[in-house]
Amino acid sequence: MTAKNDYSNYLQEVIDISRQAADKILEIYDSGFSVEQKDDRTPLTEADLAAHNTIVAGLNKMTPEIPVLSEESAKISFVERSSWQRYWLVDPLDGTREFIKRNGEFTVNIALIDGGESVLGVIVVPVTGLTYSASRGQGAYRQEPGQEAVKMSVRSVDAKQMIIAGSRSHGSERMQQFLAKVGPHELISMGSSLKSCLVAEGKADIYARLGLTSEWDTAAAQCVVEEAGGYLTQLDMSPLRYNTKDSLLNPDFLVFGDANFPWQDYLPEEKSD
Repeated sequence: MTAKNDYSNYLQEVIDISRQAADKILEIYDSGFSVEQKDDRTPLTEADLAAHNTIVAGLNKMTPEIPVLSEESAKISFVERSSWQRYWLVDPLDGTREFIKRNGEFTVNIALIDGGESVLGVIVVPVTGLTYSASRGQGAYRQEPGQEAVKMSVRSVDAKQMIIAGSRSHGSERMQQFLAKVGPHELISMGSSLKSCLVAEGKADIYARLGLTSEWDTAAAQCVVEEAGGYLTQLDMSPLRYNTKDSLLNPDFLVFGDANFPWQDYLPEEKSD
């Protein structure tokens, strides 16, 4: 098994698996597709399942000793999951609503979790072939098809030119309150984990998610952001952690690059029950 600090040994093969899944998604994206509703009323497409099957098969072949938790196999009980020290956490198609809208803003996300922390992350954009990748201690990279990977880093905040990444499909009243507190800013609306990637590559200062997400939505992006010098935290500024409870839902969280800026001062007040 790969040594504790040698996660990068997995990286290229995980990138290859992610791109194979992206190809499966594109085949369906380009040929038309059907949509059904999952139990929680979120949409599920043929593309989700095709990508899921490709990723699970690839990861099981590469590391048969490491379990896989995918959005499409999320009914694994916490009794079983709680014994996992290391596992793959997968969102085979992040941004299903964007896929259905055909705006291209959806991704394949694969993360390796070790001891509750995201230690490897790969994000591939099927429509463009753009790849974001990172492993613990090795930096974060952005790679366009046919080009060399370029190392990424977050930017320092310029309070007069604040750039905020926001969700295209999941706006909320609390998010509007946050934006009002920030004051003048540029808002980039985007789907899927691409919002976190904007922070990682220094194109946005913060992405505040004040609403429901699941652990597979953030895991790959967290490693990418942290290796680029940024942070993905709960609202109390503690790092997001994985597989610590029965529910796979995340708390509200922040993705930001500059820890010297007082982000907590801009958060809306919590509603009392």
